[in-house]
Amino acid sequence: MSASQQGTHSLAFRVMRLCKPSFQVEPPLQLDPTDLLVGEDIYDDPLAASHLSPLISSHVSNLVDSSDLNYRSRFLLNHPSDSIGLSGLLVLPQSFGAIYLGETFCSYVSINNSSSFEVRDIIIKAEIQTERQRILLLDTSKSPVESIRAGGRYDFIVEHDVKELGAHTLVCTALYNDGDGERKYLPQVFKFIVSNPLSVRTKVRVVKENTYLEACIENHTKSNLYMDQVDFEPSQQWRISTVLKADNHPADHDPTREIFKPPILIRSDGGIYNFLYQLRFSSQDSGQLQVEGTNIMGKLQITWRTNLGEPGRLQTQQILGTPIARKEVELRLLEVPSLINLDRPFSVHLNLINHTDRELGPFEVCLSQNNSREEKVVMINGLQTMALPQLEASGSTDFHLNLIATKLGVQRITGITVFETREKRTYDPLPDLEIFVDMD
Repeated sequence: MSASQQGTHSLAFRVMRLCKPSFQVEPPLQLDPTDLLVGEDIYDDPLAASHLSPLISSHVSNLVDSSDLNYRSRFLLNHPSDSIGLSGLLVLPQSFGAIYLGETFCSYVSINNSSSFEVRDIIIKAEIQTERQRILLLDTSKSPVESIRAGGRYDFIVEHDVKELGAHTLVCTALYNDGDGERKYLPQVFKFIVSNPLSVRTKVRVVKENTYLEACIENHTKSNLYMDQVDFEPSQQWRISTVLKADNHPADHDPTREIFKPPILIRSDGGIYNFLYQLRFSSQDSGQLQVEGTNIMGKLQITWRTNLGEPGRLQTQQILGTPIARKEVELRLLEVPSLINLDRPFSVHLNLINHTDRELGPFEVCLSQNNSREEKVVMINGLQTMALPQLEASGSTDFHLNLIATKLGVQRITGITVFETREKRTYDPLPDLEIFVDMD
């Protein structure tokens, strides 16, 4: 930790970061006694392998004699777990270490009196300074510490939810009366850098009426991250239809996971995991107005824990999709007969919606005459133009259009178009629809 100190002071700050300890790992240089005497191929001979155990035990018993003080056995694997290299000890943090966005920075601060006399009326302040703001963590101005005896100390804990990247400075100050009654001011600073623990890459794909959002989360830390929650919070005009974990396999399905959901592991140093969300417009069923140009889909809420349970939490910025094109008038297909016979009339159930805030109409529905040479197989049966009344603002109407098919097999209904007679406007036609025409 870096600290700066001005002048000669009786007091001094000492800071230790409060976080989960780490395992003490001793790289093992141990071996199995068998490797000293024979090779692995001895197990290919059943007779030799049967005599191996008594031979090894006689030599090992001499090596591990407790009265032997030359430590000849210190390189032997007495237990398979010895090869892990964990000594069973935990190590407290020796520095601030790596601090990541979304974590809680917690420190144990001690102000020590290293002089031979007592100091009195100590006002202590601690604050976090970033490039954008200053956050006060502790202020004893209203109730100063009465005194700190010679060789004594005053301890406190500060916490701060890390919400910014980059350089941070923990500033600790003390205003106190020295042994000779002189009022002194002690500032000390402790600097650390906040890094990004993970990155989130998103892709948006539109397939017919469904929109798919893929989120790829990559771990940039030196430890494994266990995802407790990766939730997508859609904006007002969207709703989640299905949540899929793109990296899951059918064999991973377990009924107990519906009750107890284990965290998702994203391994250290670049491990990734993919999530897939199926979205739909929340306004499709309610007939609400779609806002022109709105492409805000929502944001992700992510919470995780590290190997020893240290929590973290991040919220992404608003995720943007493709801009929503506003449709003033929309023609939808509601129902098609399951059985369509050759040269027999049939009707399709349609719905016309006015998405504007004003009255539109009257309308005419017809089959558009395109310039293609392809023969029209499905035609309107009867009058070639169907009249519809005016639609009020945000209103809709259902109607049936009579058609007839003149050829067998898989055919396409194309070119059903809406024409607004008052403003002389033609709107987008109904998307092409495939049907199967059977014999009567």
